[in-house]
Amino acid sequence: MASDSNMANVNGREPVSLNGEPVVKRARENVQLSASLRTPKEPQNKVTVVLGAQWGDEGKGKVVDLLAMDADIVCRCQGGNNAGHTVVVDSVEYDFHLLPSGVLNKKATSFIGNGVVIHLPGLFEEAEKNLHKGKGLQGWEERLKISDRAHIGEFHWFSSSGCLRTAWPFVDGPFCPPPVFNFHQAVDGIQEQQRQQQEGKNLGTTKKGIGPAYSSKAARSGLRVCDLVSDFSVFEDKFRKLAGHYLVMYPNLNINIEEELEQLKGFAERLRPLVTDGVYFMHKALTGPSKKILVEGANAALLDIDFGTYPFVTSSNCTVGGVCTGLGVPPSHVGRVYGVVKAYTTRVGVGAFPTEQDNDIGELLQSRGREFGVTTGRRRRCGWLDLVLVRYAHMVNGFSAIALTKLDILDTLPEIKVGVAYKVDGQPLPSFPANMDVLTRVLVDYETLPGWCCSTETARSFEDLPPQAQNYIRFIEDFLQVPVKWVGVGKSRESMIKLF
Repeated sequence: MASDSNMANVNGREPVSLNGEPVVKRARENVQLSASLRTPKEPQNKVTVVLGAQWGDEGKGKVVDLLAMDADIVCRCQGGNNAGHTVVVDSVEYDFHLLPSGVLNKKATSFIGNGVVIHLPGLFEEAEKNLHKGKGLQGWEERLKISDRAHIGEFHWFSSSGCLRTAWPFVDGPFCPPPVFNFHQAVDGIQEQQRQQQEGKNLGTTKKGIGPAYSSKAARSGLRVCDLVSDFSVFEDKFRKLAGHYLVMYPNLNINIEEELEQLKGFAERLRPLVTDGVYFMHKALTGPSKKILVEGANAALLDIDFGTYPFVTSSNCTVGGVCTGLGVPPSHVGRVYGVVKAYTTRVGVGAFPTEQDNDIGELLQSRGREFGVTTGRRRRCGWLDLVLVRYAHMVNGFSAIALTKLDILDTLPEIKVGVAYKVDGQPLPSFPANMDVLTRVLVDYETLPGWCCSTETARSFEDLPPQAQNYIRFIEDFLQVPVKWVGVGKSRESMIKLF
């Protein structure tokens, strides 16, 4: 084959490279990189990440609230208003679904990243509800930033009859929505109803429209925040096309497009002051002056679209990789990753649950733990702590330490079981199975530990805990080979015991 130089001078033409681009001759001094650029640099700032290590509802909001007290920036990177975090401050209980829990820190900036799908009515309604509960959210709009690349799921619908017959597990009879209802939520509900009718089972979604919103995003037909706050006539055209697409798919939906557009105009004006270039915002935060940056994960590892118990999962990456893609953060800027683990296991909705206790133990955990979903109000299924599952979550996320929550719920049990291995057909499983048909057939090997049969709610140090509770914590550490940094024995900030 002819060399580049031979090819470049054929027929006296201008020199070109093999790919057709003009050859650019660089001066020697420009080719040589300075020694400072060649020397690896430690990132100026790193993000601290809080993630759920089970099926959600582990108490992430409480851990985030604790860390957010001295944070400069608190971020949400994925999910939508299907998440539900409860934080108790000064005896006031705040519920968050879209807003980062750190918004209660008036000195911190809260940031909703591009990986989040935003239900606009829900965002402002959530803020209003929490404003009425206490003073914690006063001035929230002044300290909230939203990525211009975040997708929105802000469409409303009307059914021809005003009601939708549904097979949703928590609704009896006809479901009659308010005059307007979220469009993606409507589609979510219809899809669940279709699954039930066609296959006799559904996925147990929250009906918050998260799946359809992420579907629009993946299909490249979604609408983003930057579209809404830019030229509204262009946004209007995109909206009409998207509405038409859904009308073709779901002919029973009757969308009042003109009314919708009028409402969206109002949202655009209220939203505009909050919108920022998310990539540039995070880049400045990471490379500028020293800052404490906290990332609040939504949902949990076993609900991750790739690593969770598929298909009974959410529609985003709830594991540590979602931090990078959902905020525009380079992997080198990810610092400590804390996994939040409930002292037992719960799950909302359907799907395999190896350590589930459908008996008096499950009822006791459900009752003492007040295990009802913050987002849906659904009763959570309860069972023993599954360390096979938590170890798998650690494999994916690389936890720096664990926050063990709701230890006090176990106070009345004379003995406590912990799942330590899986078997199928008498054979041990070497890892957590990807196939849900296999997971539904596993038998769990348990280690039985003595309970402590006394209250831990007033404990404020590790030494205050009964010896059996201390041994329970040490057993978890030894199995996972990950230290437990916090232990929760109640609902308030003060009930989180810091071990180191």
